[in-house]
Amino acid sequence: MRIQFIKNVHFTKLVKINGRNVKEFNFRKMRNGEAELFSVDVSDDRGNRIMFQMEKEGNIWHITNDGLPSWIMDNEIKLNELIEEELKNL
Repeated sequence: MRIQFIKNVHFTKLVKINGRNVKEFNFRKMRNGEAELFSVDVSDDRGNRIMFQMEKEGNIWHITNDGLPSWIMDNEIKLNELIEEELKNL
């Protein structure tokens, strides 16, 4: 019998948004066939959870959801950097 272990990757990062608010982003790596995905969640100013996914296309992680607040979409590059930094440290 062959046993295969798959490492569960999840981490939390604090990100300064618009130079004033600090938001806690929670990342969890998911497997969806061949696609590399991260599930990300963060709370807005009212405490509501916003959940979205980021998918790796080429060498860059992109947000796959539409209709997200601009403060998330404007920080897509920063979120990409956080994921890449964490994956390097594994």
